Amino acid sequence: MPQGTITNLHIARVKGTPSDPVQEANAISGLGLEGDRSAYEGNLRQVLFVDKEILDGAGLAPGQVKENITVTGLNVAEIKPGQVFTIGDSITLEAVGDCEACSKMDAIRLGLKDQLQGKRGMLAKVINGGSIKIGDSITVV
Repeated sequence: MPQGTITNLHIARVKGTPSDPVQEANAISGLGLEGDRSAYEGNLRQVLFVDKEILDGAGLAPGQVKENITVTGLNVAEIKPGQVFTIGDSITLEAVGDCEACSKMDAIRLGLKDQLQGKRGMLAKVINGGSIKIGDSITVV
Protein backbone atom coordinates (compact mmCIF):
# COMPACT_ATOMS: atom_id res chain seq x y z
CA MET A 1 0.00 0.00 0.00
CA PRO A 2 1.43 3.40 -0.98
CA GLN A 3 2.15 5.56 2.06
CA GLY A 4 3.23 9.14 2.67
CA THR A 5 3.47 11.76 5.40
CA ILE A 6 1.55 15.01 5.93
CA THR A 7 3.98 17.94 5.84
CA ASN A 8 1.55 20.89 5.91
CA LEU A 9 -2.09 21.62 6.75
CA HIS A 10 -4.09 24.65 5.61
CA ILE A 11 -7.60 25.92 6.21
CA ALA A 12 -9.10 28.18 3.50
CA ARG A 13 -11.52 30.20 5.61
CA VAL A 14 -12.56 32.95 3.19
CA LYS A 15 -12.69 32.80 -0.62
CA GLY A 16 -10.07 34.95 -2.28
CA THR A 17 -7.79 35.18 0.76
CA PRO A 18 -4.66 33.16 1.60
CA SER A 19 -5.15 29.85 3.40
CA ASP A 20 -4.19 29.70 7.06
CA PRO A 21 -1.41 27.25 8.01
CA VAL A 22 -2.37 25.09 11.01
CA GLN A 23 -0.62 22.37 13.01
CA GLU A 24 -3.81 20.35 13.43
CA ALA A 25 -7.22 20.17 11.73
CA ASN A 26 -10.46 18.47 12.61
CA ALA A 27 -11.93 16.39 9.77
CA ILE A 28 -15.72 16.11 10.08
CA SER A 29 -17.46 13.12 8.48
CA GLY A 30 -19.46 14.17 5.42
CA LEU A 31 -18.35 17.82 5.60
CA GLY A 32 -14.59 18.35 5.36
CA LEU A 33 -12.16 20.26 7.55
CA GLU A 34 -13.69 22.31 10.36
CA GLY A 35 -13.53 26.03 9.56
CA ASP A 36 -12.75 25.53 5.86
CA ARG A 37 -14.99 27.27 3.33
CA SER A 38 -15.45 23.94 1.48
CA ALA A 39 -16.87 22.19 4.57
CA TYR A 40 -20.59 22.14 3.93
CA GLU A 41 -23.24 19.49 3.47
CA GLY A 42 -23.56 18.11 -0.04
CA ASN A 43 -20.10 19.22 -1.17
CA LEU A 44 -18.02 16.33 -2.50
CA ARG A 45 -14.94 18.55 -3.03
CA GLN A 46 -14.20 18.77 0.70
CA VAL A 47 -10.42 18.30 1.00
CA LEU A 48 -7.62 18.93 -1.51
CA PHE A 49 -4.37 16.92 -1.33
CA VAL A 50 -1.20 17.97 -3.18
CA ASP A 51 2.30 16.46 -3.44
CA LYS A 52 4.98 18.59 -1.79
CA GLU A 53 7.29 17.43 -4.59
CA ILE A 54 4.96 19.01 -7.19
CA LEU A 55 4.92 22.30 -5.27
CA ASP A 56 8.70 22.27 -4.88
CA GLY A 57 9.17 21.57 -8.60
CA ALA A 58 6.94 24.51 -9.47
CA GLY A 59 8.63 26.84 -6.95
CA LEU A 60 5.46 27.12 -4.85
CA ALA A 61 5.00 27.30 -1.09
CA PRO A 62 2.66 24.87 0.71
CA GLY A 63 -0.88 26.26 0.76
CA GLN A 64 -0.27 28.56 -2.19
CA VAL A 65 -2.55 26.57 -4.55
CA LYS A 66 -5.23 26.32 -1.82
CA GLU A 67 -4.57 22.71 -0.90
CA ASN A 68 -5.63 21.61 2.55
CA ILE A 69 -3.16 18.79 2.96
CA THR A 70 0.38 18.70 1.56
CA VAL A 71 2.01 15.26 1.51
CA THR A 72 5.41 13.83 0.77
CA GLY A 73 6.30 10.28 -0.28
CA LEU A 74 2.95 9.62 -1.95
CA ASN A 75 2.22 10.22 -5.64
CA VAL A 76 -1.21 11.85 -5.38
CA ALA A 77 -1.63 11.73 -9.19
CA GLU A 78 -1.78 7.91 -9.00
CA ILE A 79 -4.82 7.94 -6.68
CA LYS A 80 -8.00 7.13 -8.58
CA PRO A 81 -11.55 8.29 -7.79
CA GLY A 82 -13.21 5.85 -5.43
CA GLN A 83 -9.97 4.84 -3.72
CA VAL A 84 -9.97 5.16 0.06
CA PHE A 85 -7.03 6.36 2.10
CA THR A 86 -6.42 6.53 5.80
CA ILE A 87 -4.76 9.18 7.92
CA GLY A 88 -3.33 7.88 11.17
CA ASP A 89 -5.28 4.99 12.62
CA SER A 90 -8.90 5.97 12.17
CA ILE A 91 -9.53 8.79 9.68
CA THR A 92 -10.70 7.72 6.22
CA LEU A 93 -11.28 9.76 3.08
CA GLU A 94 -12.44 8.80 -0.39
CA ALA A 95 -10.92 10.28 -3.53
CA VAL A 96 -13.58 11.94 -5.70
CA GLY A 97 -11.47 13.27 -8.59
CA ASP A 98 -8.59 15.38 -9.81
CA CYS A 99 -8.59 19.09 -9.08
CA GLU A 100 -8.26 20.73 -12.47
CA ALA A 101 -5.72 23.52 -12.79
CA CYS A 102 -7.79 26.65 -13.43
CA SER A 103 -7.18 30.30 -14.31
CA LYS A 104 -6.61 31.04 -10.60
CA MET A 105 -3.24 29.34 -11.04
CA ASP A 106 -2.23 31.93 -13.63
CA ALA A 107 -3.12 34.64 -11.09
CA ILE A 108 -0.34 33.19 -8.91
CA ARG A 109 2.11 33.07 -11.81
CA LEU A 110 1.50 33.31 -15.56
CA GLY A 111 1.82 29.84 -17.12
CA LEU A 112 1.23 27.99 -13.83
CA LYS A 113 -2.12 26.63 -15.02
CA ASP A 114 -0.40 24.79 -17.88
CA GLN A 115 2.51 23.72 -15.66
CA LEU A 116 0.15 22.12 -13.12
CA GLN A 117 -2.15 20.44 -15.65
CA GLY A 118 -2.83 16.94 -14.30
CA LYS A 119 -0.80 17.70 -11.14
CA ARG A 120 -3.00 20.13 -9.15
CA GLY A 121 -3.97 17.45 -6.66
CA MET A 122 -6.75 15.10 -5.62
CA LEU A 123 -10.09 16.09 -4.12
CA ALA A 124 -11.60 13.89 -1.43
CA LYS A 125 -14.56 13.62 0.90
CA VAL A 126 -14.33 12.74 4.59
CA ILE A 127 -15.82 9.33 5.40
CA ASN A 128 -14.65 8.93 9.01
CA GLY A 129 -13.44 12.11 10.70
CA GLY A 130 -11.02 12.93 13.47
CA SER A 131 -7.96 15.01 14.29
CA ILE A 132 -5.27 15.36 11.58
CA LYS A 133 -1.78 16.58 12.49
CA ILE A 134 1.38 17.45 10.62
CA GLY A 135 3.54 14.31 10.61
CA ASP A 136 0.58 11.90 10.39
CA SER A 137 0.94 9.03 7.95
CA ILE A 138 -1.40 8.75 4.98
CA THR A 139 -1.94 5.37 3.33
CA VAL A 140 -3.86 4.44 0.17
CA VAL A 141 -5.92 1.32 0.91
